[in-house]
Amino acid sequence: MRKPGPVERTIRLALIALAVLWSGFPVFLVVLSSFKPPREIFAVPPAFIFTPTLQNYASLWEEWPSFFGNLLNSLIVTLGATILTIVVSTLAAYVYSRYRSKLLTVSAFFMLFVRMIPPIIVTVPLFPAINMMNLNDTHFVLIVLYATFFVSLSTWILKAFIDAIPREIEEAAIMDGAKTFDIVWRVILPLSVHGIVAASIFVFVFSWNEFIFALIFTTRNAKTAPLVISEILGTVEGVDWGILFAAASIQLIPIVVFVIVVQRYVIAGLTSGAVKS
Repeated sequence: MRKPGPVERTIRLALIALAVLWSGFPVFLVVLSSFKPPREIFAVPPAFIFTPTLQNYASLWEEWPSFFGNLLNSLIVTLGATILTIVVSTLAAYVYSRYRSKLLTVSAFFMLFVRMIPPIIVTVPLFPAINMMNLNDTHFVLIVLYATFFVSLSTWILKAFIDAIPREIEEAAIMDGAKTFDIVWRVILPLSVHGIVAASIFVFVFSWNEFIFALIFTTRNAKTAPLVISEILGTVEGVDWGILFAAASIQLIPIVVFVIVVQRYVIAGLTSGAVKS
């Protein structure tokens, strides 16, 4: 394979830098503004050198103490939805990868069809059913809804990774007396860990930021952080942008930590096919 020349490498690095700047600069401004005094947040031209203050975070704690409890709700729902999605998707992906039938083909396309339905349409028939079962305002209902909404994409992601696992490894395990559960647990899971991490990132980010389901199916007990941020944005007295930026910055922390923790698995998965054994 021909190695890229200096010009090609420079262009690639420039495009990557431009993409990072385009995506990261607004986030940088939000976090930076959370440490600014309110009068300096929208100063023109914007000030990048200033005396930082924690007043916005203190005001958030004083005026919106429920936000931090709602962060815990978001964490419970997000972790629950991610775990449930990965468990179901891994089993489904193994079946779709290793077995063939018309029923499986139909169900695979049905999953894609369900994934393309806008969430707001699903809430109309779901609301009376969930209300009748007394599941409104519970972590359980959000976990199930988020998992249901994202299990199709996760299944297809994991199926692609399981397809790449040679069947000979499973056949060798069967010769040693392994059952189906042993094969999935001891062979498939370790070899598809990069796919599991990639799918987990999608589910985690979606669940952490989801708004529509949380707005309709929760009121107080399972209320998530995005709902509180929307309330901060819609106060009658006017938007306190310092508090809003402080809340948004705090909400970013779990996603950043999660991505940092799992990034080595993602990078290893992306590069594993580039090295000859």
